[in-house]
Amino acid sequence: MKNIKAVLGEILDDIRPEESYEKEIFERLNSIIKKINRGRKSIKAILGGSGAKGTWLKTFDADIFVLFDYKKFKDKSSKLSDTLEKILKKNFRNVSRLHGSRDYFQIKDNNFTFEIIPILKINKAEQAKNITDVSPLHSNWVRKHKKLINEMKLAKQFCQAQNVYGAESYIRGFSGYVCEILAVYYGSFQNLAKNAAKWREKTVIDVQRYYKGKDIFKIVNTSKLVSPLIVIDPVQKDRNAAAALSIEKFDDFKKASVQFLKNPSKEFFAKKDMKLLFLQEKAGGKLIVVSAKPLAGKADVAGSKLFKVYELIHNRLLSNDFKMLKAGWEWDRKNDAAFYFLLDRKPLPASAEIEGPPLKLSQHAANFKKIHKKSYMKNGKLYATIKRKFTLPENLVKDMSKSQYVRQKCMSIKIDVL
Repeated sequence: MKNIKAVLGEILDDIRPEESYEKEIFERLNSIIKKINRGRKSIKAILGGSGAKGTWLKTFDADIFVLFDYKKFKDKSSKLSDTLEKILKKNFRNVSRLHGSRDYFQIKDNNFTFEIIPILKINKAEQAKNITDVSPLHSNWVRKHKKLINEMKLAKQFCQAQNVYGAESYIRGFSGYVCEILAVYYGSFQNLAKNAAKWREKTVIDVQRYYKGKDIFKIVNTSKLVSPLIVIDPVQKDRNAAAALSIEKFDDFKKASVQFLKNPSKEFFAKKDMKLLFLQEKAGGKLIVVSAKPLAGKADVAGSKLFKVYELIHNRLLSNDFKMLKAGWEWDRKNDAAFYFLLDRKPLPASAEIEGPPLKLSQHAANFKKIHKKSYMKNGKLYATIKRKFTLPENLVKDMSKSQYVRQKCMSIKIDVL
């Protein structure tokens, strides 16, 4: 078994972007930035996101922040997108406007997609008029820890491979910024994994020690501390950078950390083929694969709707007594989403016993008897036997795919039974 340092060294080599790719994307970025900045004094485009921080992985889409002078535009925050749109349409083709807390833009250039984000130029988080205004401050903070760039990259790649990366509402995982903060806090990815294996719910990460010796749960608004991991934003002390994190993604990260430490391997940093994993675990079960075509529009909105469809199918299968062995879903924003449900292959009985109210609740009992003429009593409660609508899970899923709710949340659905 290779030692951890050797494995991590190999991973860093694997996730480094190819020179040709890196060169081309930065040439195109610089070209866009120059066009936006030409002849402007109070507006300045700069590199943003992982490109500005130096924490990009093998392939990445780069962001461009367009900074608007604070004094001139502080009272025109709602107009920044309109102003930027005019500039972009004068200089570029194929400019798309996307809705967000403040509208932003996409420019497609061959195989690359660049996001252009209007931002009010601020010196401290308190000046922000919109959450996006703080983004350059995040980049500045990360750049102060250049010696740990590789550790940040390892944390991000690990999260991507474990399917826990992204703070979007349909993922609820670890954002890139949270990965970067954690790497700085623990000093290395290896230390992060060792500590994550022992995390308990409500663990607090306060890299700037804003709340040293204080009970954060008595100081900060509790609505910001509902996530299982509390990561205090180093540039905005009243913000929990991990507020979007779900308990499921928190637990997945912990489990993966434990497994990696027990058996260090590059496999933990490689994106899994989810369909292949489910097929490997099939072993006598029934695998239902649902392919869902997303609606057009903003990825976060489309993804949230896809996730709601997945949750609905998952919950409906369980509520109809189908034995779920494993379930999961994936979406890379480029192709259709895939929902996986591994179920017991044995069909359900044609009928099911349902439990009614206790006999002593006379009104409820009377209502139950009206609905179920052949009800019967056991241990002081009413019961009835009903005919199942679905004895096979695929029939339930096919029926659901025709519902108006599902049709409103995705373009189309295809169902395969394996």
